[in-house]
Amino acid sequence: MTLGLLVFHLLGFVLPALAMAVFMPWAGRWVMGSSSKSIRHRMWVHALIGIGVLVLGLWLHGQDGKMSTYIALVLVAATVEWLMQRAWINR
Repeated sequence: MTLGLLVFHLLGFVLPALAMAVFMPWAGRWVMGSSSKSIRHRMWVHALIGIGVLVLGLWLHGQDGKMSTYIALVLVAATVEWLMQRAWINR
C-alpha cells in the first residue's frame, strides 16, 4: 500500500467523526442556545471523542463501517454536546 492510499484510507475512516465534529456544535447552538465553551473547542472535543468511538468500534467488531458503531458515534456526540452545553441547568 502506498502512502497516498494509506492516507486516503485513514481519512475515509475518520471522516464520519470529523463531519459530526463540525455539525454537532452548530446543531447544539441551534437547539440549546449558546454555550460558555467556544465552537472551536467543542469541535476538537467532538473530533477526539468521535475518533475514539470509531477506533473502539473497529476493535470490538474487527471491521469498520458497522451500523452499531455509527449509532454509537451519534449517541456519544449528542451526549457530549449536551454535557458541554450544561443543558440540565435551567437558564
